[in-house]
Amino acid sequence: MNKKSDKTNFLKKMQSIGPAALVTAAFIGPGTVTTCSIAGAKFGYALLWGLLFSIIATIVLQEMSARLGIVARKGLGEALREQYKNPITKLITAILVLSAIVIGNAAYETGNILGGALGLETITGISNVTFGKLFSINIWGPVIGVFAFGLMMIGSYKALEKMLITLVILMSLAFISTMIVIAPNIGVILKGVFIPTLPNGSVLTLVALIGTTVVPYNLFLHSSVVQERWKDQSGLKEARTDIYISIAIGGLISMSIVITSAVAFMGSGTEIKSAGDMAMQLQPLLGNWAKIFMAFGLFAAGVSSAVKAPLAAAYATAGILGWKKDLKNWKFKFVWIFILMIGIIFSAFGFKPVKAIVFAQITNGILLPIIAVYLLWVMNNKKILGDFKNKLSTNIIGFLVVLVAVGLGIRSILSVIGII
Repeated sequence: MNKKSDKTNFLKKMQSIGPAALVTAAFIGPGTVTTCSIAGAKFGYALLWGLLFSIIATIVLQEMSARLGIVARKGLGEALREQYKNPITKLITAILVLSAIVIGNAAYETGNILGGALGLETITGISNVTFGKLFSINIWGPVIGVFAFGLMMIGSYKALEKMLITLVILMSLAFISTMIVIAPNIGVILKGVFIPTLPNGSVLTLVALIGTTVVPYNLFLHSSVVQERWKDQSGLKEARTDIYISIAIGGLISMSIVITSAVAFMGSGTEIKSAGDMAMQLQPLLGNWAKIFMAFGLFAAGVSSAVKAPLAAAYATAGILGWKKDLKNWKFKFVWIFILMIGIIFSAFGFKPVKAIVFAQITNGILLPIIAVYLLWVMNNKKILGDFKNKLSTNIIGFLVVLVAVGLGIRSILSVIGII
């Protein structure tokens, strides 16, 4: 009976998997693969604690977002619009939040497109096209951007999306399997997970790890998507189970990438510049197929993420400004086209893909506190959430997340300008 009961409970938990899986799919993209590979190659297991912090932060913030959507039946953008009655306060909030969303998503979109381009570059052996001595462009960035634009205009790409997500899942499983095959030192890993250290030159990488995991636009996306899955507060338990399982799996994938990279590259002096370099960490499992497997995985992750990010920005903007959330609405359409065009233009500039991808994650890590503070503010509004507003313990954890993110953001900026 006990075994049957345990099996029933397990199946019920698996049936809860839903909207939070989209959150995990959004952050397991080219940015995560690249940033985690660089973190492992440069600093070994030393920054694993940063990923643990990121996963806890993601769970805490996404639970707030889901609770807002299920209980209040509002997206985060809509709740922010209704939070403030003073026109000046409302205007300042709209400017700050929209700036963070636009800047963060534009950077993230550039990284997504360049991640897909990195895969195509590895498959074809072609990267930049040079026009005499004038300039050169990354040919694959605009190609992927235009492809994503076509998919979004058509609006029907579910079959292709499933195929792309399947490739990303296979790539993720390859990292986890490789981690098991190489049998790393568990004691050293646990030290990296639970004892925070900050090696010289690691601040920007740590901020990038946070930015690639705690993705600000996911807070807007999640609060809207849960409303379709659960119709009232009775769905909160299932929604939380969904978050715990989905985000934990995402964290395991991210940590496995850091670990496989640390084993493959740490101390070798290898600088990761391409998909081929990253593929070396999968060779213990895939052998000579590792390079082509990584290339297709990055391409799939890049294209699928290149579609999601602009749409998330459009949903967030529509919520804050009170626009109709409709793919056919010209205002809504303008936002996602604008974000996508920025990604296409910057991806064509000939930036080195790996550096551009990491920069995008750093940008999101620095902008995260702005969105997190506003989320905390909304989640303490009894008029919106009633008895489901944040408890003291949740506020304390949320405040610590913001505090750490702000501290690291300031330190990374000071590091860039050479003060520390």
